[in-house]
Amino acid sequence: MKQSFFEIKSNTALTDSIMKMELKGDTSEITRSGQFINIKLEEKFLRRPISVCDCEGDTVTIIYKIVGAGTEQMSRKRKGSLDILTGLGNGYDTSLSGEKPLLIGGGVGVPPLYMLAKKLIGEGKKVSVILGFNTKSEIFYEKEFADLGCEVTVTTVDGSYGTKGFVTNAMDREYSHIYTCGPEPMLKAVYNESKTSGQFSFEERMGCGFGACMGCSCKTLYGNKRICKDGPVLLKEEIIWEK
Repeated sequence: MKQSFFEIKSNTALTDSIMKMELKGDTSEITRSGQFINIKLEEKFLRRPISVCDCEGDTVTIIYKIVGAGTEQMSRKRKGSLDILTGLGNGYDTSLSGEKPLLIGGGVGVPPLYMLAKKLIGEGKKVSVILGFNTKSEIFYEKEFADLGCEVTVTTVDGSYGTKGFVTNAMDREYSHIYTCGPEPMLKAVYNESKTSGQFSFEERMGCGFGACMGCSCKTLYGNKRICKDGPVLLKEEIIWEK
């Protein structure tokens, strides 16, 4: 973990509620897709954890949803610097992917899969991606994944674009390993539908973001784990779902 200041390069809207921010600074601690950064905002007690969408050279890209006062405050920033903790979380392990990995993202669970897809494509893997949204107006990054060389399927709950239904409605295909990120109900549905091992990235409310407060701990087959430090990525085989 490293604390440093990043300069805001850009902060633009992808949809009515989804923003893309590019930041310039010391990215040396960002070593795996699936990691996150923790952003300090003026007059806010807790930092905001945001997953890393991409990291190239000294530039890190994040995509976030405006859901409260903190992210609304972030959405108005066009210049200046941000106090950021980097290198947080364990990230995805691409050594387990096999030759035909399947990446499944729902809503703001989509961004961390982009950097993962880049790495897997670079390793010569045949990558398929399922992106799940509620409706057509919420869709983002379909073209960006396709431009990497991924086979992309988009699902919308209301059927306004792509396959009608949930991400699980598009899982009937061959794949060697699953990587997924999204809301817990989606993760549980993917877990139940999946036919192989996989890696599941959990979204959880965090206090400190680096394992000190124990506020985001969860039960696994190997004891309690902290989503911020021991996760956010858990192996399918260790997950215990709360009833």
